[in-house]
Amino acid sequence: MAQYQLLHCRINGRNVEQMVDVRASLTDVLRNDFRLTSVKKGCEVGECGACAVLIDGECYNSCLYLAVWAEGKEILTLEGLTGPNGELSDIQQAFIDEAAIQCGFCTPGLIMTATEILAQHRLYSDDELRKLLSGHLCRCTGYENILRAVKKTMLQRLGLPDQTTAEG
Repeated sequence: MAQYQLLHCRINGRNVEQMVDVRASLTDVLRNDFRLTSVKKGCEVGECGACAVLIDGECYNSCLYLAVWAEGKEILTLEGLTGPNGELSDIQQAFIDEAAIQCGFCTPGLIMTATEILAQHRLYSDDELRKLLSGHLCRCTGYENILRAVKKTMLQRLGLPDQTTAEG
């Protein structure tokens, strides 16, 4: 078996071609070859979620995903969420508005998972959102702010009133 293979895929809307080591994780290829540094190297065993990316619309821990498995796939990282003039997506803005960013290490992976959740266009309960976000570790304990940011964006996209800021 050859040690290197030519990879063809779409990353953040761009068709790319790159010779990759067949043993390389998608995390390593995204960070080292494509300089997509939002994809964080955390635990490297699929426990922390810092390396989460969307592959064909589904969230994966890219540290557990071999780069060669991405052949022909559509990959989306945090960098791909910004608009053509650098404007933030609604979920990115919600993380800022709700102070869901502290050290920022877990933020890209959490936003990518939130992107997958929000793409379902469905109303989730707080408990369901907590479970869906549970594959991420936030060492700064910003979980409640993160939950508020995701819930706020979900409600806005569904055209429902935002009750996360109501007092009481």
